[in-house]
Amino acid sequence: MKRSDVIRTIQVQFKHMRSADAAAILDTVVDSMIDAVARGDRIEIRGFGTFQPRMRAPKIGYNPSTGKPQEIAANTTVLFKPSRELTKKMNG
Repeated sequence: MKRSDVIRTIQVQFKHMRSADAAAILDTVVDSMIDAVARGDRIEIRGFGTFQPRMRAPKIGYNPSTGKPQEIAANTTVLFKPSRELTKKMNG
């Protein structure tokens, strides 16, 4: 599903809404989610899942072409955990 599909779904649900308004709503929601995760907050969307930042420790990796070890710095990533309802729906 692409961004345009989500906008179209919003427009179908709310028939009076213009495409630009639906796009603005989607952008606002996504921007606020990005800001929350960047601050270190956990986001829970009931029936869908949770997003939360996770710290990855530094580690030693290997260059695949030379085989030489190199240090990979610590970084932050986002962990998504699907809800039970989403998992059930995906598995039939």
